[in-house]
Amino acid sequence: MAQLKAQKKLKIILENYFVGMKSPLAWCSSAGPAEILRALGFEVYFPENHGAMLGASRLAGKYIPKAHQAGFSGEICSYLTADIGAWLMNETPLSNAYGISSIPKPDIIVFNTNQCREVSEWFNFYGREFKCPVVGIYPPRYLEEISKTDIDNVVGQFKNMISVGEEIIGKKLDPINLEKTVALSSEGTQLWKQVLETAKNKPSPLSFFDSTILMAPIVMLRGSEICVDFYRETLNELKELLGNTQIDSDGCNEIRLYWEGMPIWGRLRSLAEFFTENRSSVVASTYCNSWIFDDFNPKNPLESMALAYTKIFINRGENAKLKYMEKMLTEFDIDGIIFHDCKTCFNNTNSRFGLPKRLKDATGIDTLTIDGDLNDLRFFSDGQTKTKFETFIEQIKSKK
Repeated sequence: MAQLKAQKKLKIILENYFVGMKSPLAWCSSAGPAEILRALGFEVYFPENHGAMLGASRLAGKYIPKAHQAGFSGEICSYLTADIGAWLMNETPLSNAYGISSIPKPDIIVFNTNQCREVSEWFNFYGREFKCPVVGIYPPRYLEEISKTDIDNVVGQFKNMISVGEEIIGKKLDPINLEKTVALSSEGTQLWKQVLETAKNKPSPLSFFDSTILMAPIVMLRGSEICVDFYRETLNELKELLGNTQIDSDGCNEIRLYWEGMPIWGRLRSLAEFFTENRSSVVASTYCNSWIFDDFNPKNPLESMALAYTKIFINRGENAKLKYMEKMLTEFDIDGIIFHDCKTCFNNTNSRFGLPKRLKDATGIDTLTIDGDLNDLRFFSDGQTKTKFETFIEQIKSKK
C-alpha cells in the first residue's frame, strides 16, 4: 500500500494520546465498555495495546521470562506475560516512543471477559499493584444465538460498573453524554468498516498488515471525534487510491487470502513483504473486523452496547463463526484461508475444533494452519512458515 497521509497523522494522534493522558483515568479491555467510561469523564488506556506494542517492537521476548519467574505460565496470553514482565522490570516501549517513564496509573480498571478469562487475571494483578477498584463484566460465552436474557445480564453489570465509576468521578453519568459518545462510536465503527471494505476491490488498496496499524484509533479512541475524523480522512484517501492502477504494479493481488486469528506482531513487516513478493495479498481478516459494532444505537445505549460486545466473533459458538466466515469469504472473493494457531491465545485460535475442514467442505476454499504466537516468537519459525505459505500459494495458483 502506498504511504497514506492518514498514516503520518496517526503517529501524531498516538503521541498526543499517550503524552496527554491524565487523571481521572480508567483502564479498559479492548472490547470493553469504553463508551461508558468516556461518558463519565475518564480518559481511557488499553493494556492490550501496550501488549501489542511490546510484540511489534520485538521486546516481548525480553519480558515474558520475568512474568514466568513471577508465577505466570508460559501457556497463557503473551500480551499478559509481556506486559506484566515489563512492569516488573520497570520498563515500557512508551519511553523510547514518547518519553513516558511508565504506563499510566489507573483510578479504575474495567474488563470484559467476552474476549478471554486472561483479562480478569491480568487486570486484577494491576488492581493489586495500584490498589484501585477493578470491575469485571462477565457475559455469557460461546453463544450461537444471543437472547434478551443474555443482554439483560450484561446491562445489569454495566449499571453496577456505572455506580462504581460515578463514585470515583464524583458525579452522576449524564445520559446525554453517553448518547453522544455511543453515537460517535457508531459513526467511527461504520467508517472503519468502510475502510476495511475497500479491500473488496481488485486490486485492493490495503492489506491485513496495513489494517493492523490503521486499527489503533477504533480500539483506543472509540467514542471520540478524533477517531471519526481519522477514518473519514483515511477512507477518502483509499477511495482516491482505488483509481490508481499503480497500487497493483507488482501484481500483489493475484491471490486473495483471508487471515483468521491473531496477528504475529513481531513479523508484520516481513510477512507483508513476503506476500507481496509472492504476488498475493491478505485482503481480509476476522481480527480487524472485530471492532465493527453494527449494533451500537445511541437511542438505546446500554442495551445496544451489551448486544454489540457480547456478539463479537471471539465470543460466539462454532456454528456462528462458520456462518460469519462463509459470508466474509464470499464478500471478499477469497482464494485461500490462513488459520493462525496462536499458542498462547486459545480463545482467539479457531483451528482446533474442526472449523478449517468444515469451512472447506462448505465453500471449497483451501485452508492452511500455521503455528505461531501474537508476541512470543519462540513459537514461530520463519523458514518453516514461509515454506508452508509458498506451497499453499502455488497450490491455489494451480487451481485458478
